[in-house]
Amino acid sequence: MDDKTVLSRISDLVDEEHTLRRQLSDGKISSDEEHTRLRELEESLDQCWDLLRRRRAARSAGNDPDDEQAHSVDEVENYVQ
Repeated sequence: MDDKTVLSRISDLVDEEHTLRRQLSDGKISSDEEHTRLRELEESLDQCWDLLRRRRAARSAGNDPDDEQAHSVDEVENYVQ
């Protein structure tokens, strides 16, 4: 996935987040449905941002950013800082 594709995916996920919030306020989905899907969206967003950061770091270090692959949700969500 190149940077443009990752950024497009981020944009799509943010748009879906906004749609979910509208659906909740319009009474089209329950709070539980919103929370479940929001959690999934947040995890996907974290994966995308992580991949984008690692691609940029690889490029900055003179490495091929295309060698970077998305990490699993579990790995991204459980990073120790």
